[in-house]
Amino acid sequence: MIKKPDKLTTAKDAQAVLKTMANPQRAVHSQRFFKTGKGEYAEGDIFIGITVPALRAFVPKCKCIGIDDILSLLKSPLHEERLLALFLLVDRFKKGEDQIKERIYNLYLRNTKHINNWDLVDCSAHLIVGAYLEDRDTKILFELAQSKTLWERRISVLATFHLIRRDQFDVALKLYEMLINDKEDLMHKAVGWMLREIGKRDRAAEEAFLKKHCRIMPRTMLRYAIERFPEEKRAAYLRGKR
Repeated sequence: MIKKPDKLTTAKDAQAVLKTMANPQRAVHSQRFFKTGKGEYAEGDIFIGITVPALRAFVPKCKCIGIDDILSLLKSPLHEERLLALFLLVDRFKKGEDQIKERIYNLYLRNTKHINNWDLVDCSAHLIVGAYLEDRDTKILFELAQSKTLWERRISVLATFHLIRRDQFDVALKLYEMLINDKEDLMHKAVGWMLREIGKRDRAAEEAFLKKHCRIMPRTMLRYAIERFPEEKRAAYLRGKR
């Protein structure tokens, strides 16, 4: 076994270690699970077979890697390198001063084409975009929600998770109204999930939205939103009786 160095300072250092952590059998499974085949939502994405817990455990080893080098990881064709880059950006954002937070937020939005699978979005959008926009103008979320790119629309939805956790629902609910007719299943799941999160904190706010929209919502979105409801109420929503 190759010993991992205690201190990494460049993207190339990190890439060399990640290469030793690769698992070809796991990579094959990941390629199927994340829909990388022809015509699928992540067509052409390349995995090398490293687990998420292993990548998270690797983050402290990368604390000396600069933001420019993190950006080069984010631009990698390898999924796990992009995921590591996002873990590193989230870590730097949490620990950084306002100037660093702003830099990372802007870097994130300039490089959304590399944040191109649901796990990449879901591990980072609320912790960078959502966190930065707390108490700021959220216009950018509505712009992202109108993007032709699935992943930018999903970023807009997942960013609201930060606001929801702070019991701020107005922006989120307005955004979800815009996305009711989105054609992508991954968007239906994302909006339904966030509605469920609102319901955990304020069931009345969630139900007010559902009573207005449940008859036209995609079925998957509705099912995700009402997952924690009592069975009888869940059935009523699915029959369109609410």
